[in-house]
Amino acid sequence: MQLIRVASVALNQTPLDWDGNRDRIAAALAAARRAGATIVCLPELAVSGYGCEDAFLSPGVHRTAREVLVELLAETHGLVACLGLPIFHRKALYNTVCLAVDGRPIGFVGKQYLAGDGVHYEPRWFRPWPAGAREVTEVGGREVPIGDLLFDCGGVVIGFEICEDAWVAQRPGAELALAGADVILNPSASHFAFGKQAIRRRYVAEGSRAFGVTYVYSDPLGNEAGRMIYDGGTLIAHNGEIVAAGRRFSFADWTLATAVVDVEESRMRQARPASRRTLPTVAPVRAPFAFPPLRPEAGAAAAADWEEGSSLKEEEFRRAVALGLFDYLRKSRARGFVVSMSGGADSAAVACLVGQMAELAVAELGLEGALERLRHVPELAGVGSQRELVEQLLTCVYQSTANSSETTRAAAGAVAQALGATFLELDVEPIVGAYRRLVGDAVGREPSWETDDVALQNIQARGRGPGVWMLANLRSALLLATSNRSEAAVGYATMDGDTCGGLSPIAGIDKAFLRHWLRWHEAAVPALAAVNAQQPTAELRPPGAGQTDERDLMPYPLLDAIEGAAIRDKHTPLETFLEMRAQFPEVEPRQLGRWVERFFDLWCRNQWKRERYAPSFHLDDKNLDPKTSCRFPILSGGFARELGQLRAHVDELAS
Repeated sequence: MQLIRVASVALNQTPLDWDGNRDRIAAALAAARRAGATIVCLPELAVSGYGCEDAFLSPGVHRTAREVLVELLAETHGLVACLGLPIFHRKALYNTVCLAVDGRPIGFVGKQYLAGDGVHYEPRWFRPWPAGAREVTEVGGREVPIGDLLFDCGGVVIGFEICEDAWVAQRPGAELALAGADVILNPSASHFAFGKQAIRRRYVAEGSRAFGVTYVYSDPLGNEAGRMIYDGGTLIAHNGEIVAAGRRFSFADWTLATAVVDVEESRMRQARPASRRTLPTVAPVRAPFAFPPLRPEAGAAAAADWEEGSSLKEEEFRRAVALGLFDYLRKSRARGFVVSMSGGADSAAVACLVGQMAELAVAELGLEGALERLRHVPELAGVGSQRELVEQLLTCVYQSTANSSETTRAAAGAVAQALGATFLELDVEPIVGAYRRLVGDAVGREPSWETDDVALQNIQARGRGPGVWMLANLRSALLLATSNRSEAAVGYATMDGDTCGGLSPIAGIDKAFLRHWLRWHEAAVPALAAVNAQQPTAELRPPGAGQTDERDLMPYPLLDAIEGAAIRDKHTPLETFLEMRAQFPEVEPRQLGRWVERFFDLWCRNQWKRERYAPSFHLDDKNLDPKTSCRFPILSGGFARELGQLRAHVDELAS
């Protein structure tokens, strides 16, 4: 029996925050040492931050990363720790991890498989390290090996799979295991998406079973760079079982998961006849290290209570966005949030998520701890309760026009009051009227609903923009846009109206799920009943018009299903129609055809709007953000040929 304690660390880092990143790494290493851990895995590119974007191409960034690495070496005394950073070597940039043993760098491992899909653009900056290649680089005045390396630290053999390396079919871990690895460390930067933790648990557990190793997976935590949120889902597996799991969506600077594992037990599993193959001739980099004796202890493998319930997606949504908002607030040094409340679902959801931010932060950190993290906000001095915290941080504004109803006004006020937010009301009808007269005089006619429907709707939405922007400026606060993904897909949003804001936290979420989540959240905020009872409406036409979103567009569940088939799955209009017929057999074919055609038409016409949306949180792999996930030309042929095929098919069905 050879027992060692391993640790996985989640870190809330910030790109290019060199001193802050260094200090958080040092604090986490100190905590791991106090916990008795000897092998410590930190996240990918923890020194520089993962989201440096094109700053990775700056020579100063590479130099500074090496300088900070040298500063951190002293923090690794008594430890075997991995520190991720970009390394420029022989006219190429590599995503690497340095293994430091007892204060000395003993080698760098280069990432072999780069993430280049969805939100990831690693091939833009890095080159993949060739399998089997080994060279020498310099750090702190000494030559250190770099490449596809294995390490023997005091008799325990350690190898690496770096994030994407573990998601591919030809995982490096297989060769590492055959070469004698006892422990595989996986420093990752795997962004949060709904249900993704279950996938991670499977490949971590299976890696430990198939390779016969202890497998240690680490990940960043929080909103690192603005768009992607990291849940900090650290994992440790041994012989096919998850033996420790860290707390997800923590508001702390770092979290730590540890487990005691038996290295000899893993070796005997590898020695079974069924596992025997010719061993590769890989000479490990050797470093002396003395592992202290340990007693067997159970790991913290259980998930949090909320992860075991039936409402996992609902909980992940509120916790991910709450943490994303908290980090965005403190890292941007904004003094609060402003939300233009319409009395409808979208703005209510945004306001509630800010409320959840305060509730979850106080629940974990305590009121004083939350205030300390937000110490840049002078208005929080003297705050004595969570409700007072929300009152200072969240301003909700209802802006009425002649077409606004008492129903939405009351709903907006009730939700704001329930959350404890500051609530203001502005009558913007005089502003809207002034614009109508101003433009009408200029063109020589009065705009009318019969001839100028869209213009008259849009001026109401745009007339609300300057007031909320001014309030945000007065408070040095961040204006939150309230558009959702369903609206973004078809451009059902007014630029410089409901898209106003510096951050759009729900732009990656479809309307159907938002409405579902609000019904679920009504148990915590009963005032949402007034919002949930309404049909979604922009309230931009006169009340007698009976305007609703779905009457303007199509039923939201159908819209979201069409979007999934057309955009996520890249189906043609005809293929999308056939898929929708199977999913919605109750819809008359001609009507269904018109709705499918309407979606494709609006999608193509409104790419320019999606290009202008404020930054949004990436919460699943159906995001439409053209800057991170879903690129489409602003000008295109509009699927003219394909829509002709759809119309011909529908006509044939009707004949």
